[in-house]
Amino acid sequence: MLKLTFLGTSAGMPTKQRNVTALAIECLNPYLMGSSRQQDSNQHTNQNNNQHINQYINQHKSQNKKSRPWLLIDCGEGTQHQLLHTKLSLHQLAVICITHVHGDHCYGLPGLLASAAMSGRQEPLTLIAPKAIETLLEAFTLTTELYLPFAINFMVIEDLLSEQDGKITICLNKQHQLDIDITPLSHRVASHAFGVTQKISHRILNTDKLKSEGIPASALWGRLQQGEDVCTEDGQQLLSVDYVQNEQQRTRIVVAGDNDRPNLLSDAVKCADLLIHEATYTHEILIKIQAKNPDFDPMHSSAQLVGKFAQNIGLKNLILTHFSARYQSFDNPNSRTPNMADIRLDAESAYQGNLWLAADFAQYMVDGTADLIDDKDNNRVQYLGSARDDK
Repeated sequence: MLKLTFLGTSAGMPTKQRNVTALAIECLNPYLMGSSRQQDSNQHTNQNNNQHINQYINQHKSQNKKSRPWLLIDCGEGTQHQLLHTKLSLHQLAVICITHVHGDHCYGLPGLLASAAMSGRQEPLTLIAPKAIETLLEAFTLTTELYLPFAINFMVIEDLLSEQDGKITICLNKQHQLDIDITPLSHRVASHAFGVTQKISHRILNTDKLKSEGIPASALWGRLQQGEDVCTEDGQQLLSVDYVQNEQQRTRIVVAGDNDRPNLLSDAVKCADLLIHEATYTHEILIKIQAKNPDFDPMHSSAQLVGKFAQNIGLKNLILTHFSARYQSFDNPNSRTPNMADIRLDAESAYQGNLWLAADFAQYMVDGTADLIDDKDNNRVQYLGSARDDK
């Protein structure tokens, strides 16, 4: 399960309601969130999972914060200030990914790293970014005496694309890993999308079989589930492989940087539960901007363009973000002032799936393993409310 918190949803410059781009992704392990899912698994039930997201929402607060690592995708100026309104800690930040070098996606990075250092962080941090970001940080280090008491594992996007096919695996623990893949996009500078795939392995104990064989619940059950062969008091040898089934849960999202060709993501989103993509303008405004200055193309997408792509490829869930400052945050189709209704209607003219327009501090839960009674009512993504209201 992945919990998303939008820290900035404005394009180019901040507004009174929106900061520039940043997205936090918490990696939640449902098996560390209390007993209900564990109990369901041990009993090997076949109950429908439509209520699982709600169960996890109620339980995730009980998971130890130290076991809830998170990723940051892009770090516009002021991102660390936005974090102060959430419960996210820089000590649990595992990975930072920067889609491209434009300032509204990276100017907040030096300050955030400096604050992590001043807060006492010492654990290494992985940074996946264009080569130019490394140069930027070196300049800040030299000119501002920036000292970081933790190591940065800098992974250069250009090198990853040429040497590792743009794929990285990060092990959070023995049962919990993240696969990150990179897709080049189309923008005025080299821009990229990050595919984030969470994989959680779990052992399911067949308690029905144990009970049918007259083996009562005891500490032996736990040892079997952990993969250990055991011997009962009466000398009966029990092999873990005979009573335990390995299950893997998978959740995948794709987060795109600035991009005027959504079709470049066709392969990346084939198995994705959710796409997060910029929608800087409505299509009408985008055409006007391109016509006004034919020699300068901002190389952004319209909401309609992204919606058409998502519809054609059969994507069930879409979150739009990175909105031009010309659009006010309210949603009123009858207003003469450009607002989010314009963006929404532009997307809905081409897309009939589940659509959300991101706002600062909006939170979503993504569960790629949710079993659905009716697939057209896909509920793998659920809006949780605002991080400011998360008590």
